[in-house]
Amino acid sequence: MAYTQLTETERYPISSLREAGFSQLFIAESLKRSPSTISRELKRNQEVQTYCPEQVADYLKQHKGISLHHETIYRLIYQDKREGGDLWQHLRIARKPYRKRYGRYERRGKIKNRVSIDERPELVDKKERIGDWEGDTIIGKDKKSVLLTWVDRKTLYTIIVKLDSKQASEVAKAAVKVLYPLKQKVKTITFDNGLEFADHEIIGEELETQIYFAHPYSPWERGINENINGLIRQYFPKGTNFNEISDQEINFVVNRLNNRPRKTRGGKTPNELFKGIRTCLLPD
Repeated sequence: MAYTQLTETERYPISSLREAGFSQLFIAESLKRSPSTISRELKRNQEVQTYCPEQVADYLKQHKGISLHHETIYRLIYQDKREGGDLWQHLRIARKPYRKRYGRYERRGKIKNRVSIDERPELVDKKERIGDWEGDTIIGKDKKSVLLTWVDRKTLYTIIVKLDSKQASEVAKAAVKVLYPLKQKVKTITFDNGLEFADHEIIGEELETQIYFAHPYSPWERGINENINGLIRQYFPKGTNFNEISDQEINFVVNRLNNRPRKTRGGKTPNELFKGIRTCLLPD
């Protein structure tokens, strides 16, 4: 296959996904690029290490006392672009004309009354409070079985629910059932644009929370949930029929994830951070 140069819309997620701890293989599969292409891009940026918005974030914090996450800066730049601005032209990476991709997202339709992640409070980006959740689904063998996954952005506390189908009504029902007991710890939820979340208004109303949707083809905007799903796949590889997985097996995985010390969280476990419960390490 002939090599084609990476576009600006591909280079940004490479940086964010790598920073979030994803492997080169995962990034390559997400962007439908060869691992060698991703490797070259990461090597090319080894000396610089970060992209321009991250440098801007550091500068603002050090010299202006303003704290902004670099993902927030990306969103502001692209919001300015959508409104006709030219801030995007001043980014370090050379620009190429963006070719709109027609395909899966357009065929799936659009979700009624969705609120863009652009309107999500900046506080959520900082991961400083408990209660900002990311939600997603993992599809099993032959697309006939589904897991609904939740992760709290600050603590990495994870919930997994097995579903009979991917229908929006069932997803909404399951979401309310599992999160209602934690209602006081549900401040925001961020989804992708899957139509299984079309009944988001029911979820928002029952849980009295605000729901936001990431941009299409932007997995880095929900990178924590994507990363957790990758860990879940270590236990339930692609091709697994979730209908054949017991609730006990799912609970085992949930306990493993929530009792695992996280380097990015000061060596504490999600259970310690979310529930305030000190946990003992479990043998592998």
